[in-house]
Amino acid sequence: MAKVLRIINRFNLGGPTYNVAYLTKYLAPEYDTLLVGGSNTKDEACSDYIIKKLGIHAITIPEMSREIGYNDLIAYAKIKNIIKRYKPDIVHTHASKAGYLGRRAAISLKVPVIVHTFHGHIFHSYFNKQATSLFKSLEQSLAKKTDAIIAISPIQKDELCNIHKIAPEEKFRIIPLGFDLNRFQENLQEKRKIFRTRYNLKDDDIVISSVGRLVPIKNHPLFIKSIAKVKEKTNKNVKAMIVGDGSLRNEFVELAHSLNLNVSTPEKTEPNPDIIFTSWIEDADIVFAGSEIAALSSFNEGTPVSLIEAQASNIPVISTDVGGVKDIIIEGKTGLLCKNDDVDDYAEKLLILIENDKLREEMSLKGWEFVKNKFHYSRLVNDVKLLYVELLKNSQIK
Repeated sequence: MAKVLRIINRFNLGGPTYNVAYLTKYLAPEYDTLLVGGSNTKDEACSDYIIKKLGIHAITIPEMSREIGYNDLIAYAKIKNIIKRYKPDIVHTHASKAGYLGRRAAISLKVPVIVHTFHGHIFHSYFNKQATSLFKSLEQSLAKKTDAIIAISPIQKDELCNIHKIAPEEKFRIIPLGFDLNRFQENLQEKRKIFRTRYNLKDDDIVISSVGRLVPIKNHPLFIKSIAKVKEKTNKNVKAMIVGDGSLRNEFVELAHSLNLNVSTPEKTEPNPDIIFTSWIEDADIVFAGSEIAALSSFNEGTPVSLIEAQASNIPVISTDVGGVKDIIIEGKTGLLCKNDDVDDYAEKLLILIENDKLREEMSLKGWEFVKNKFHYSRLVNDVKLLYVELLKNSQIK
């Protein structure tokens, strides 16, 4: 039985955690997997429950965090010690920090097969030009010693290969994420009632939910400003839900107030809010069952899980046309795409969905059919299994 050491930045709520959890669980019995992850920041929702629910024991390295500094040296040493003890045939890293530390450790200890998955990338909208250039050169150097690089969408592969020149095309494999999406089709009416009762939503409220961390890259100001514009142009009862939390929440609340929007937060509820900040809700299936539209306004994305989950819940989506978003919706059929950081375009497209009940209904019928097989975890596991077989065979030939 081949052994896989799987390393992820941290166990925060999102696609990467689901990805590593399903691979760790369901690659058995052909592969024995040890899962290692870093520590979450204080403003992130911990998703340990995803790991625990599948009966997986994971090792946490507290020093592997988002910050760059001395702790990285400690984390690197710990990863090397884990490799020495576990003696993996494959080291498979996920996301940037784990990819850098994990691959460096694996290269230094001559692990037979090294694989890295880009769940997004940090080559625009994260850092200044100098820092971005440095990170890009580090990735290019590591790619030379990496046996395979996984991109989670064709668009992401094109960006990494042809725009950012991280590695030649033959190094890349496209393997989309996979999830257990069946729960998004179960007990929809019951979940809808739970959600709308919890937040005092009326039957004729059109609920638009944005799910994600309240951090700069997600560009919530675009969503909030668009809601303000839409409220001026529609007679329908529009309610915006911002599901998530982060260091910028107070700033976003102030922005909403400045736009004359009524705001409810977990600390202070209003009788008739335009925007409701809910903080984190673990059960995204309940959120989407209670919503009419799912929204994303990011500057940059890999494969945003919320849009896949929304389509699995039979609701249309609206998103900025960034990263791999175009690969996970059918534009005009399951959702609408907007120009990046363009308030007028976003508000105009959002208004189309709000005003056109028939269009929303048509889009809702197509979402589940589109995502149910393409993004199921069984497909993910099979794709990775085939890749491992190929790489292990090649390593024996070397």
